[in-house]
Amino acid sequence: MSVAACAELVERGDPDRFRSVLAAPAGARPDLMTLYAFNVEVTRAPWVTQEPVIAEMRIQWWIDTLDEIAAGQTPRAHEVAAPLAGTIRAHGLDTALLAAIAEARRADIDGTPPEDAAALSAYIDATGGNLMWAAAQVLGADAMAEPVVRDFAWGAGLAAYLRAIPELEARGHRPLPDGRPEAVARLAAEGLSRLSRARAQRGRVAPGAAAALLAGWRADATLRAAARRPDLVKAGSLPESEFRKRGALAFRALTGRW
Repeated sequence: MSVAACAELVERGDPDRFRSVLAAPAGARPDLMTLYAFNVEVTRAPWVTQEPVIAEMRIQWWIDTLDEIAAGQTPRAHEVAAPLAGTIRAHGLDTALLAAIAEARRADIDGTPPEDAAALSAYIDATGGNLMWAAAQVLGADAMAEPVVRDFAWGAGLAAYLRAIPELEARGHRPLPDGRPEAVARLAAEGLSRLSRARAQRGRVAPGAAAALLAGWRADATLRAAARRPDLVKAGSLPESEFRKRGALAFRALTGRW
């Protein structure tokens, strides 16, 4: 699969990250598109079938593929697997980091709610945190940046999760361990706190890696609205104009201030 084809997959399946990549420097785009195409594949695996066994097989397929890439084997035939192998090998990525993203998506198959706030936090870190950290590593972030990137990714991941709640509930899932408005408001406040903590340590993230964090460009508006009016989360009415969305991304891309 070419990078252009990966980009088409991301554009269809993850338009927010697609826009963030277009705002990134041109040299960063191919590897970011490849990583995000992989993420689209594992994210949608639980949803493309109503058969849990088939969904499990799709998740396991990606975990096995990553094991093959780690072993230096030619990856099995798949439109995303070959470019993913190239990105992993070019940047020395730990395939266990990406396998953990796929593993975490097993929780989406049966729709059981997270046991508690800690379980939800671990899910957000395993999905959004691992993906953003992998992208940051591709762009040159060193180990010192990891806690900062993960804090920012947690806030951004929580925002995306809150936006998805109406759709998850419509599909019969129970996405929150505690859906009371006051609990949702606390979650949103924690997300804002993590974004703020990450930004306070911005200097630990190499400027070249900032493009990886552009994926969280919608987080602030979502979390502020959810903290102020948590009832809007369940209703799917978190306010955010298209103009403000695009403006927020443009500002971050121009200034590098994720």
